[in-house]
Amino acid sequence: MILSLLVTALQEEPIKAYVLAGQSNMQGHGMVKADPKRNGGQGSFEWFAKDKPQLMVERDDVDIWYLDRSGALRPGYGHREGYIGPELGFGHVVGDVAEDKILLIKVCWGGKSLGGDFRPPSAGGTTGSFYKQLIDHVTSVRDKGWNGRPVELAGFGWHQGWNDRVNQAFVDEYEVNMIRFIRDIRKDLDAPGLPFVIAESGMTGLTEKHPRALKLMRAQAAATRRYEWNGSVGFVKTQSFWREKENSPTGQGYHWNSNAETYWLIGQAMGREMLRITGS
Repeated sequence: MILSLLVTALQEEPIKAYVLAGQSNMQGHGMVKADPKRNGGQGSFEWFAKDKPQLMVERDDVDIWYLDRSGALRPGYGHREGYIGPELGFGHVVGDVAEDKILLIKVCWGGKSLGGDFRPPSAGGTTGSFYKQLIDHVTSVRDKGWNGRPVELAGFGWHQGWNDRVNQAFVDEYEVNMIRFIRDIRKDLDAPGLPFVIAESGMTGLTEKHPRALKLMRAQAAATRRYEWNGSVGFVKTQSFWREKENSPTGQGYHWNSNAETYWLIGQAMGREMLRITGS
């Protein structure tokens, strides 16, 4: 009888969920397997975690729901199996201090802009179709619950910017669109004051000189520094997480050279910033 009551009480207790959204760099292109033909395996997650075997196994205290995939958090929830994104580092950091199991709701698509695809309703013009899909998916997960438990939104992480960076008009309006996006997400998810963490679009590292890239990063930081947020919106710099092609699985430039250490570090930084702004 007592055991039955305890189980019922646990099922009624909400599970805290963190939304991780954006475009391809939130999807994640960090390679898990070490390929000897790719710089001897450098930059893969296996290379990074060779002295940390615990990072390669599933966590029983962190679950993830990424569109059509779900389960316990482990390496492999990137844009497809065999890759990681920021979710892994984020989940480890937040999971390590959580008193109960947490859920990551990862909802992102490659090649999407804030100025168009994720355009928030209050920005005017046509609301982005992927903004609507984001709201619909998160609402659906919350309404369905998770393994018999209700879902409580605890935070929102955003890593995106490439498709705005290549469009001057989108760069020019990025700051105001980001501000409107935060307001609209909170309104449409019925989550006033939902903590937000924005990770800088810092690809190519500290030597970046392109004016659109620099302006976009300044806009991302500026959008978090508003009195109205009252400390509930945080910013993570990422340029120092860049790894050169000689230390990475690829040298394509975009997608952080497919370097899993970079994605791990971005996720960790986002998790730590989330804990800071929530006082956890």
